[in-house]
Order: sequence, then structure tokens, then C-alpha cells
Amino acid sequence: MVSNANQAQATANCMNQNPNPTQPHQGSLPSSGPAATSDNLDLLFNVLPPDVAAAIQGHPEGTRVIEVVLDLGRKVEIRFPDQVWEPFPDTEVTAADITAVVEQISDFGADNRAGIERTLHRISAIRNRKDEIVGLTCRVGRSVHGTVDIIRDIVESGQSILLLGRPGVGKTTKLRETARIIADELGRRVVIVDTSNEIAGDGNVPHPAIGRARRMQVKRPELQHSVMIEAVENHMPQVVVIDEIGTEQEAFAARTIAERGVQLVGTAHGNTLENLMLNPTLSDLVGGIQTVTLGDEEARRRGTQKSVLERKAPPTFDVVIEILDVNKLAIHHDVAKVVDKLLRGQQPRPEVRQRAQDGTVEVVQARVLPPDRPGEVTGGTYGVTFDPIENRYSSDFGRSDDLTDERHTEADAGPPKQKVIKLFPYGVSKSRLDRAIMQARVPAMIVRDFTDADVVVALKATFRRDPAKMHDARSRGASVVVVKSNTYIQIENLVRDIFGIPHSIAPSEEDDALGEAEDAVNSVVESGEMVELPPRNAYVRRLQHQVIEAAGLLSESVGVEPRRRLRVYRQRDQDA
Repeated sequence: MVSNANQAQATANCMNQNPNPTQPHQGSLPSSGPAATSDNLDLLFNVLPPDVAAAIQGHPEGTRVIEVVLDLGRKVEIRFPDQVWEPFPDTEVTAADITAVVEQISDFGADNRAGIERTLHRISAIRNRKDEIVGLTCRVGRSVHGTVDIIRDIVESGQSILLLGRPGVGKTTKLRETARIIADELGRRVVIVDTSNEIAGDGNVPHPAIGRARRMQVKRPELQHSVMIEAVENHMPQVVVIDEIGTEQEAFAARTIAERGVQLVGTAHGNTLENLMLNPTLSDLVGGIQTVTLGDEEARRRGTQKSVLERKAPPTFDVVIEILDVNKLAIHHDVAKVVDKLLRGQQPRPEVRQRAQDGTVEVVQARVLPPDRPGEVTGGTYGVTFDPIENRYSSDFGRSDDLTDERHTEADAGPPKQKVIKLFPYGVSKSRLDRAIMQARVPAMIVRDFTDADVVVALKATFRRDPAKMHDARSRGASVVVVKSNTYIQIENLVRDIFGIPHSIAPSEEDDALGEAEDAVNSVVESGEMVELPPRNAYVRRLQHQVIEAAGLLSESVGVEPRRRLRVYRQRDQDA
């Protein structure tokens, strides 16, 4: 077995490689070249049993070793990427072998992990009921240059990135190099929250693989969330790097960091974005999921049941990258839209990139943008047309099929000119209509004369008051659409209906009730007759009272719950 003198020699070797331990030893990292590796295998061999180290060194694939497993009373297992090798079929691991290794490494933490100082190697322990170590998993840690080139554009964009993938696929390796690139090449302040010393290695001096990034160690795994917050509050980072977000507290801490404007780069437990959505502990990382009960009309419009799942909040991470293989990634560029799409039962089409053997990056599957916003489709056309049967304008953006982000080819004559639809508000608030156009980002403008309009947007009560004018508008070739009430949500949804764009917000009970109150006000003003509204709850009735009072009319509640409702009338009607 290896004596303690060997550990001293290993430490000396480290010091000889970098004579000044306070400065990162850049010379130990490859200067260039795709997927160049630095692994410090010699330091791992120094702590392993000599016969095991010699067996690995003599194996043809020895430099590709992944793990060495030492279990009490069992044969030594040496694991390579595609095989498990037992070099000593007649020899079992003894307690002395395990003890000799433990004596040469750092102390085990609360997560039963230890390491070798100034390396990325990780030694994990298996204990019996008496807390005695009966097994060791010695995992080789490697710093690999060139793995992040495949997503370098995303790293440099400043967006928050979440990496997903099965164990051993290279999440931590990419996380480590991402931290180095952002710190050294982009010059940003990077803090790594290193719970198990797996990113920056064991010991007080971080491994040179992280470059100029700073590392904060975590005393116990359950304190990771508090160290994440401490990093932001005390050290003013521009970027925080986190490995293995796995608890609800850590997910909440990540959201808090993102809300402070700090870029996050992290990994989480899960293979795909869909897995993450279904994980109640971590779903908050992608916005969280909640059950929403729709009204009858909205459920019919969507063609769904009344209870549906919707995203609860903006995602913590802007981009989710699924690591399918070491050299193949699936990238979800806009997490909010992808989650919304999955909740509607549609399958997203992520961008898939793959690294070839020569190091070049190939886009295997191009990115596809959901057609939620016209301005986000490149090289397209608004394609607005009027449907006389439906009595409304429609747009290509109302289609359910995906629109790819493709440029026009040279054979094309160029993108068609967009047609601006002219809207004339008749009884509808001009400021609210203008705001709705800007919010929906549609090609429309407001005109002052209804004779210039393509579409007349009329309030229901006004439409009834002057049907001749509406008939005149139709005879001039314009379309007339009616909004039930003058509330902003009703107006915005009508604008979206004209252009075939899904509603951003479903009208609530309050909106419907306020619309009813406004209709009643218009009816009483025109006819002078009392109007009785449908039954509403006490809170909604109070809102209706306020609308009616602002119009200079009177109202009173009549009936008993749950049929209690409002009556609207003029002042002289009450006096009579």
C-alpha cells in the first residue's frame, strides 16, 4: 500500500507544478484545441493501492478510466466508458486497503465526499450502520477544454442557462469551463457555489480549470441555498454558477438571484425540460405549474376542459439545454414559450447541435419559433385578410403550425410588404385601443375618419344607437366589429381576434361584470328605463356600484344571496 510519504510527495509535485499557490497555474491547462483534457491522473494513482494503480497504467485504455470501485470483501472494479474490468479476480479488497486510501485524502464532508487537494478527483464513501467506511468510489475528475464551444453564443449572451442530463454525461465539465470562459475571456465577476468541491476541486486553492472565477465552499449540502444568497449579497457577482440544484429552497434561492439581475448558470436533477416541469420541487425553475379554472366561454374557445394547467410565473432560467450525449445538445431558447407550448399539449422543436469528430459544430435541427408574436418571425409577412363570412380579419399568425426562423432564398423577390390595417374607434376609448395595438404588436393604426377605416371598432351600446352609420361603413367596404364593454382587456382581446392571435388574458368575472354595468349605464342614459343586472357576489356588486355612480346614475342591490343583483336607474326614477 501507499504510505503517507507518497501523499507528501504528491503535494510536493503539485507545488512544483505551480510554485506560487496563490496564483492560478494556467500552464496546466491546454492552450488551444477542441476537447483537450487535463486530468492529474498521477495524483490519483498516488493514493490508490500500488497494484491497482499499476494495473490501470498498464491497461491500453488506462488514460480513459472513469472510476475505481473498492468495496470491502469484493473484487476491485475499474470502470471505463464502455466496460468494467476486474484486474484481480482472485483478490478481495481488505479493510486495510480502504483505510490506506482514506488516510491520504481530505476529510469526508456531510455528503460523504472527499477529494485530493488541487485536483478534481472525487472519492465518495459507503458506510455501515456503525458509520465505518466499507466502500469507496474513486471518480476521476477532468477539466476539458473545448466542450463549451458548441454553446458559446448562448454563454456570451448573458442569459441564464440551465443544464440537464443523466449522470456522467458532462454537465459539471461544461459548467466548469463555462465559469472559466465568462471570468477570463468575458471579464465578468463570477462566483461558483461549490457544494461538493466538484467544480473547483478539493482544498483551499481552487483548481486552475475555473480560471479567475471565485469559489465559495459549502459547509453542509443543506446550506447550499443560503450560500447562494450570501454570494450575491456579499460579493457582488455578475454571474453565479451552481451545480446540482435539487431542493425547493435552492430553487427559490435561484429565483431570488435571477430577480436581482444576476446571470445564473447551473445544473439540476432531470434529463429533460418536461421532466423538470413534472417535478413539484424544481418546477419553479421553469416558471412553476398551477391549475386554472376557465369560464365556460373561454373553455369553449380553447377547446379544453374548464380546469387547465398554466405557467405560474416567469422562468428562473432563460435557456434550458438538454445534454443528450457528450457531443450532442438540445437547446430550448425561450423557456417560457416552450413551457406554455407543452402545457397546451404541443411538442416543442428545440435546436439540436452536434460536435463532429473534427471539432466543428453542426446544427442538426434548426430552431423553430412559436408564432405567438408577429415581430419574432423573421422574413415573414403579416398576411392579414378579411373573411366576409366570419366578419373579421384573420392572419397567418393564428395558425397552429410552427413557423421556422428561416430567411428568404435568393429566388424570392423579397418579403412582402406588410399591410397596415386602419382602425376607427366608435364609442371605444382611443387611448385603450392604441395601447392594445402596441401590446399585441400588430400592424394597425388608428384613423380619425371612419371613411378611411378598414375596420370600425364599435362599442355595443354605440353600435345600437347609430346603426345607419355602421351600415354606411360596411357599404364603403369596411368591416364593423363590436366590443361588449370599454374595458382594456375586452378591447385588447378584440384586437387579437381581428388578427387571429391568441388572447393574452382571459376576461375575468370582474371584467364581465364591469362590462355589464357599462352596458346598463348606456341603456339607462338612452332609454331612461331601469335596468336589472344578473346576480353577482358582493365584491363584484361593489365594483358595479362604483361604475354606475361615476356615470351619475343610481343603483341598489335587490334580492337575496345567491340571487342578489343590482338595479340601475336615473335620479328622477328614484324620486318618483
